[in-house]
Amino acid sequence: MTEELTRIVSGIGPKLRALRKQAGLSLQQLSGRSDVSAAAIHKIEQSGMVPTITTLLKLAGALGRPVAYFVDEEEEAADPTVFIRDGDRRPILTSHTGIDLAGISGAYGRFYLAGARATVLPGASSGDRAMEHPGEELVYLLEGELEFVVNEQCYRLEPGDSLHFRTVQPHFWRNPGSRDAVALWMALRPQ
Repeated sequence: MTEELTRIVSGIGPKLRALRKQAGLSLQQLSGRSDVSAAAIHKIEQSGMVPTITTLLKLAGALGRPVAYFVDEEEEAADPTVFIRDGDRRPILTSHTGIDLAGISGAYGRFYLAGARATVLPGASSGDRAMEHPGEELVYLLEGELEFVVNEQCYRLEPGDSLHFRTVQPHFWRNPGSRDAVALWMALRPQ
């Protein structure tokens, strides 16, 4: 392993532990949210095990972070300013299927706010379980339709509609339409 790769891999465990503690979750609670065993989470946190990409996707999703948060190689800039040209958007990995996220903001870790141009396929959803995590989300629908359930209240978005909510509330989303939904999706995560 190269020195740079070793540095990145050895940083995953401490980042995971810090995020779990910050969210106030026990190993068992994170296990329940992520479908990763508490023993595996403990081994990863102690740098005794390198997670597979699938495991990392599950953990990142349960903690409301993109996988890039755990493996971001960017150095802290003295002037944290990011300019992204059309066509230069980095894909954001997510544990959800049927959604393509193209980053429109700087990397997590350097910024509290993350944004993406989200394309959600017809029938795609965040899954059967409601999500809950620290932060806020703001979704502005450009095309198609999206449905959100936040704290048992249903919101059906059409082009031009927006939804802003605190993510500590149980929430999930889906595309009930027959065509792709395209949205600007912003997430604010406490550091």
